[in-house]
Amino acid sequence: MENDGFYPIRLQAYMAKCGVGSRRACEELIRTGHVMVNNKVIREMGVKVGPEDIVQVDMETIEPADKLYYIALNKPRGYVCTNYDPNEEKYARDLITIRDQRLLFNVGRLDKDSNGLIIFTNDGDFANRMMHPKYEVEKEYIVKLDRDVVIDDLKRALDGVYSDMPRPYRIKRYDLMPRTKQFVRVTLIEGKNREIRKIFSYLGYDVKSLTRIRVGGVELGDLQPGQWRDLTREEVGMLLSGRGNTRKSGGRGNGRRD
Repeated sequence: MENDGFYPIRLQAYMAKCGVGSRRACEELIRTGHVMVNNKVIREMGVKVGPEDIVQVDMETIEPADKLYYIALNKPRGYVCTNYDPNEEKYARDLITIRDQRLLFNVGRLDKDSNGLIIFTNDGDFANRMMHPKYEVEKEYIVKLDRDVVIDDLKRALDGVYSDMPRPYRIKRYDLMPRTKQFVRVTLIEGKNREIRKIFSYLGYDVKSLTRIRVGGVELGDLQPGQWRDLTREEVGMLLSGRGNTRKSGGRGNGRRD
């Protein structure tokens, strides 16, 4: 590959440009000994590579992708977002039928029992920005509970609840759904692992279903389970700029944390 001006480049940034994952994920691969440069295992940060260097992850040579992909998938329940787990058979990425499918990785996560919108890409810099808490990209969900929700419980979730870690789990905003009190629309910023389920479990509810309907300015819309589409240039721009973090339509605004 010709030197087009971005060399020399930090190893984790190079890996991200090759579609390995976000920079943080690439740093973890380096730390744990999965990465070699010119047949030498690299474990320290700060190493830079040039156009003549050979970089391998788990013995597979990687190169910067020729094309960047930004894809919205409606993940069905029962599929996992990881790209490999010996205990699983259904992978969300396998639903995306493109030639470069193996280069894709998910931005953020949806657990196996949840469904809805998740974004796949091979652009590590884009993924890093999307997942970094300081950019406050909103994720919005429709939650079905086992009983009518109590407003005071939702207000507690706005303030934050302490469950299994020193930092609180909290929601940014909630909206009651019309005609039923068992459904609630919830907006998060960080989206820690199983955060919504842990919040409602702490408050004494059982989550019956959990559907993500929006990430930043990208909405699930009429995508059916298992269907996917390319993001528009406008949508990618909104995600990168932080614009479009507010839902276009729907529900009544009943509570928020600013």
